[in-house]
Formats: sequence, C-alpha cells, structure tokens
Amino acid sequence: MLLALKRRIYRHLLRDPHYDFLFDPPSPAEVVSVDCETTGLSRSKDDIVAVAAIRIRGNRILSSERFEATVKPGVRLKADAIKVHRLREQDVVSGRPMDEVLPELLRFIGSRTLVGFYLEFDVAMLNKHVRRLLGIELPNEQIEVSGIYYRRKYGGAPPGTQVDLRFTSILTDLGLPLLDQHDAYSDALMTAMMYLKLRDLEARDVKIARQRARPVTWYGGG
Repeated sequence: MLLALKRRIYRHLLRDPHYDFLFDPPSPAEVVSVDCETTGLSRSKDDIVAVAAIRIRGNRILSSERFEATVKPGVRLKADAIKVHRLREQDVVSGRPMDEVLPELLRFIGSRTLVGFYLEFDVAMLNKHVRRLLGIELPNEQIEVSGIYYRRKYGGAPPGTQVDLRFTSILTDLGLPLLDQHDAYSDALMTAMMYLKLRDLEARDVKIARQRARPVTWYGGG
C-alpha cells in the first residue's frame, strides 16, 4: 500500500514524461539484478564507477540481455575502493558520465522489480542521479536477496544464533560458484543466481540447514 502511494506521488512529480514507462505495471515474470561499484561507501560523498544489470525471466538468467557501463565519477576514487573493485583512475577516466549512462540504464530496467545484494546502497547511489534527471527516486519494487536467505536459514532461530549474511557465505551455502567478485557484471550475475535458488527454496518452503551448536562437555574435578 505504501509503495503504491509512493508511486502515485512520484508519477505526479515526474519531471520528464518520456520516463512515464517507469510506472507501467511490472511484469511478474521478469526482474532485473542490479549492481554498482563506487568510489567509496559514503552515500552522500561517493559516486558510481561501474553499473551492471541483468534481466531474469522466469527461471532463466538472460545473460545476453545485460547492461554494463564504466562510469566517469564526479569524485576521486578512494584507495580502499580501488583495492576492492580494482578500477583505477586511469580505468574510469575514459568512462561515460552518469548523465549519459542513466537514461540507457532506466530504459533497460523499465518498471521491472530490482533484485540485489545490499540493494539499498546501490539504489541510494543511483537515486542521486535519478533525482537530478527526473526529480524523483526510482519507483521500482525491490527484492533484497539476503532477506530471503535470512528467512530461509535464520527464520525462527533461537536467540543468540550467529548470523552470517556475507556475500561469499551465501554463495557457498547455496552451492553456487564464486565468480570475479566486485566486478559489477559478475556480482549482478551471482546475485541473479542467488535469487533463483532462494526463490525456488521459498516456493517449496525448504529451510537452509543451520550448523548445530556443539554440545558443551563438563569435566568434573576429582
């Protein structure tokens, strides 16, 4: 209900009617896995250096129908970020500005539901540019894969259960391959694989096994 109200408000505030397609009814058969690499982890101060999106139709990842772009950021790369995604200043200086990339990305995504890992951060980084272009934020529904994983593995867990929601841990637990992590396309692809595996488990109401705590052995003195 809240999302529907938000979409109505955003549609009224939309600055450019050419993007009215963002408010078309989303297809239940298609979603889009999205990933961004950034200059750092500050939502207010950092910027996007790479973005990728892959469509998922039914149970198929349409890797041939993908969007990829290296972006020339508006701020300098941080050293810690370079160590993570290995994109250097000389790699992004020839990238396209986000003002050029964003319209293409929006047309690729359309009104489809967005799927991601730590998706809130990626969407926040995109929304900085969407607000400048359209005067609104992305109206798309969002699915966080770690949320599905948490429900399948830790839902109903006793207090004190150790929770591990790391990207690599989820991949390993689901028996999925680890590709070139922190590359926008590879991360979007791995997230798409997570989503399909988790959606299948959820549809069959299958829980992911938790490691049982080792029993404590008491040794008496004597």
